[in-house]
Amino acid sequence: MTDIPLKIEIYTDGSCIGNPGPGGWAAMILIGGKDDKISGNEKHTTNNRMEMMAIIKALEYLHKNIDRKFLSNTKIILYSDSNLLIQSINKNWKRKANTDLWAQLEKLRGWLNIEWKWVKAHHTNKYNNIVDKLALGQAIKAKKAGRITIDPETSSG
Repeated sequence: MTDIPLKIEIYTDGSCIGNPGPGGWAAMILIGGKDDKISGNEKHTTNNRMEMMAIIKALEYLHKNIDRKFLSNTKIILYSDSNLLIQSINKNWKRKANTDLWAQLEKLRGWLNIEWKWVKAHHTNKYNNIVDKLALGQAIKAKKAGRITIDPETSSG
C-alpha cells in the first residue's frame, strides 16, 4: 500500500488603508477539496501587522479545527504575497518590529511542517486574489465602522 501524502494549503493576505490606518486580514485554508475562509480587521494597524495576523489566525484555525495527529503527518504549504514576511521566516532574519505577533506566530508554528512560499500579488493566482479581496473588504469595513470584527466564512468547493 502506498502512503498518500497529506497536504494543507493556506493562502493569506493583509491590507491597510493608509499605513497605519484601518486594516484587514484574510486566510483561505484548502483541505481535501474543501476551502474555509476566515477574515477580520482592526481599526488602526499596519499592513505588515495584517499580513502577520492572517497567518496567525490561519494557524490558530488549524490548531482549533484539525486533529493534532493529522496535523503532525501533514505538509502545510503557506502562501503569502509579503516577500518581507516570507524571507524573514525562511532566512530567520532578526525581528525588531511586531515582536508581539512574532511571538504568537512562533508558538503556533511550533512542530508543524510548514513550507513558506511567496506568491506574486495581484496576479494570476486565484486563491491569492480571493484573500486579497477579502482582506481589502475587511479594511474597508474597519474604516466605515471604526471597530474590530472577525468573520468566519466556510464553503465547499
